[in-house]
Amino acid sequence: ALLPMANVAVIDYTLEFLTATGVEETFVFCCWKSAEIKEHLQKSKWCRHTSPNTVRFVTSDLYRSLGDVLRDVDAKSLVRSDFILVTGDVVSNFNISKALEEHKLRRKMEKNVSVMTMIFKESSPGHHARCKEDDIVIAMDSATNRVLHYQRTQGLKRFRFPMSLFQNSIENVEVRHDLLDCHISICSPQVAELFTDNFDYQTRDDFVRGLLVNEEVLGNQIHMHVTTEEYGAHICNLLMYEAVCSDIIRRWVYPLTPEMNFSDDKNQSYTHSKHNIYRGVDVSLGHGSVLEENVLIGQGTVIGSNCSVKNSVIGQNCRIGDKVVLDGAFLWDRVHIADNVEICHSVICDEAEVKEKVKLKPHCVLSSQVVIGPGITLSEGTVISLHPPDEEEDDDDEFSDDSGVNKEESKVKLKGYNKKDVGSEGRGYLWKADDKNEEDEEQRQSLWGPAINSEEESESDSDLSMGSEEPDSRAASPQLDDIKVFQNEVLGTLQRGEEENISCDNLVLEINSLKYAYNIGLKEMMQVLSKVILEFPLQQLDANLDSQNYFSALLPLLKNWTPLFKNYIKRASDHLNALFAIEEFFLEHDSLCTSIAKVLMTFYQLEILEEDVILNWFSLRDTSDKGRQLRKNQRLQKFIQWLEEAEEESSDGDQD
Repeated sequence: ALLPMANVAVIDYTLEFLTATGVEETFVFCCWKSAEIKEHLQKSKWCRHTSPNTVRFVTSDLYRSLGDVLRDVDAKSLVRSDFILVTGDVVSNFNISKALEEHKLRRKMEKNVSVMTMIFKESSPGHHARCKEDDIVIAMDSATNRVLHYQRTQGLKRFRFPMSLFQNSIENVEVRHDLLDCHISICSPQVAELFTDNFDYQTRDDFVRGLLVNEEVLGNQIHMHVTTEEYGAHICNLLMYEAVCSDIIRRWVYPLTPEMNFSDDKNQSYTHSKHNIYRGVDVSLGHGSVLEENVLIGQGTVIGSNCSVKNSVIGQNCRIGDKVVLDGAFLWDRVHIADNVEICHSVICDEAEVKEKVKLKPHCVLSSQVVIGPGITLSEGTVISLHPPDEEEDDDDEFSDDSGVNKEESKVKLKGYNKKDVGSEGRGYLWKADDKNEEDEEQRQSLWGPAINSEEESESDSDLSMGSEEPDSRAASPQLDDIKVFQNEVLGTLQRGEEENISCDNLVLEINSLKYAYNIGLKEMMQVLSKVILEFPLQQLDANLDSQNYFSALLPLLKNWTPLFKNYIKRASDHLNALFAIEEFFLEHDSLCTSIAKVLMTFYQLEILEEDVILNWFSLRDTSDKGRQLRKNQRLQKFIQWLEEAEEESSDGDQD
């Protein structure tokens, strides 16, 4: 929220958008860095008595997701009428009044059936402001703008739609892949209530999928509004940060342009000249230096001689030496750049220093107060921070304010900086994820968005990447003891369900409450559910069942509990987590391995698992020796061959 976007905090753009659209009261929900956000807003125009938009702060250490916030909204009865839901990193000049009128009219005509209107901007695939991890495909009723199907596309090679979309009474089903999700939603008060009723809803995507899957049961609908001219974007990584900054400087977000000073900050006064050059007060430009195009320079900044600057944003009170080349550089406040430095498409945070003859390749990030150089080149994607990579601390801001700088000084005495990484006079640590910490690697990549895989890699890796597309929003994974207790609770629930003939809908409610109580993520949820059901015949009948009798006992259970799986298996990563759990079960019970093909066939025939994910799972290279041995099972290989042939026939039929 406090990320400087063209030298203005992102949250100021969000509040300006809400105020311009007529919002008179805004609740800002904060968890991490709440004190800094509150301090920033209290000093801004939003907290003056003249502000038409009253800003209220709600903070809690317990907020870990949007779901937690909306459940708190419902518990405190903070909203009693329609409201606008946005994240604190939305930049938009969208006039929402027409969409709001449509939303209210639908609710009046359809007796509160429509609970949400999602705002999208028409934007062709490949547009610079479209983010791969936010890419979507939507099926809609073109007559009513009702959302029928909503799917993230990251990591997918093909789109799958339920046949029911094309078999119902809707005459005009339109499939669209030309939409940018603005992350702006008009919501009814029922939205907060639905989050309370469904503890497994943690994100807006969870909510949308849940309502679309259970639309006939719940009777709720989601609609959409598409704008073609106005601007809206969500800053989810540094590629989007760069794209939106550039759009602001190029005046695509008018009237939110730098010289308008919409934040009413005395330090944000700029003059605008041709080629989109914006200069603040007391800016000094040395002899022979050229500001080519799309450049914003904050007040008090001094630029030396013979420099070249284009497509860049420079903060306040920066010092830039001679013969410096900046192309797509984003310098925050009080940055020092020495002579003969080249910076390309990188972010330099507050008070960082780059010494002489340093070259930064694209997509580098220097955290606050980092020192680099002299005379080194940072390769593409390098991230340098004052946070030691081997220190186990609470999540800190890796690229904004390094609040623990004073603490780091004592740590330096114990472990010096690697001069190969930061230079002979450098100060900082290379953020380099080791092989054992995949989360750090995912986090490093997420700064600039997901990389584009080659065709060869995407075949086997595409569905794996879906696991990072929408991580469970909770901050920490549950402890192993909690998972074991949760597993026993799920087993007890299913045993009671079998004995008392409890419906799957009621079982889902019970399991969801357990999932929330034990802080279980979606990944652990799929693993536990799969393991419990696969082990059910062994625990209820005989632990020494042979392969044939085991499958005979399992088959009716899978048929009865298919709705349970379908309730939780929605994304490609969910399919893969279920397959990993199935594989783990058969590795632990090798006497039953001959039935794995029948089990997978049943999962496939019941439409629990999709064929392309099964094929991707089978072709995974980074598996254990036992996993590779399992894949040599002749019956399993025949099943995989049958799937491949069926897929080829399906592809040939589509081409015909």
